[in-house]
Amino acid sequence: MPGKTRVIVWVLAVVGMMLLGLFDPGGAPVLAQQPTGAIATVTGTPEGPLVTVDQSIPVIHVYAGPSSFDYPSIGVLLGNESAPAIGRARDREDWIQIRYLGVPGSTGWVYGLYVSLSPGAFLPLVDIPPTPTAIATPTINPTLEAAFIDQQTPTRLPTFTPPAPLDVPLFTDAGASARGVPAGLLILSLGLFGFLGAVISYLRGR
Repeated sequence: MPGKTRVIVWVLAVVGMMLLGLFDPGGAPVLAQQPTGAIATVTGTPEGPLVTVDQSIPVIHVYAGPSSFDYPSIGVLLGNESAPAIGRARDREDWIQIRYLGVPGSTGWVYGLYVSLSPGAFLPLVDIPPTPTAIATPTINPTLEAAFIDQQTPTRLPTFTPPAPLDVPLFTDAGASARGVPAGLLILSLGLFGFLGAVISYLRGR
C-alpha cells in the first residue's frame, strides 16, 4: 500500500509539471480587435493672402518696421519662400507686414518690390510701429579720463633766425671806365692800325 501511494504521488507530480509547462504566465492577453484604418493627419495650409519672395533674389531681410534705416533687421526670407501677409504700412504702402514667428509680436515687414502678393489679395492699412529707442552711447568722465592721461610738459620751440641778406656782386667794365674810351672804339682803332700796317708792308715788298 505505501508503494502504490508513492507511485500515485509521482504520477501526480509528473502530470502537474506537464500542465505547468503548457501554461505560460508571460503570454500577452488577447485584446479586443484593433482598428485597421489609417488615422487622418491635419496638414493645413495658411489661409489668407501670401507674399512670395521673387525667385531672382536669393534672400531678403525682414525688418521690425517699414524702413531699412529706422528699424533693425530681425530675420530673412529665402528666394521663392512664402509668408502670410497682414497689411500695408500707412503712408508707406510699398512695405508689407507679414506673419513672422520667433520674434516679438510674431510680425515683421518686407519691402514690397522684392515680393509678389497672391492674386486678388487685398491688404488693409496698418499703423506704423514706433521706432526703437536708440541705444545710449556711453560718455567719458573728463575728470576720470584726465587721471589716466600723462600730463606732458610743454617744450619751447626753437627760435628762427633769418639769414643775412645775400650780397650779389655787380660786374663793371673798370678798364673802359678808367680810360673814358668805349671798348668798341678801341677795338676799331686797333683794327685800323693793323690794316694800315698790312698795306705798308705790302708796298715795301714791291
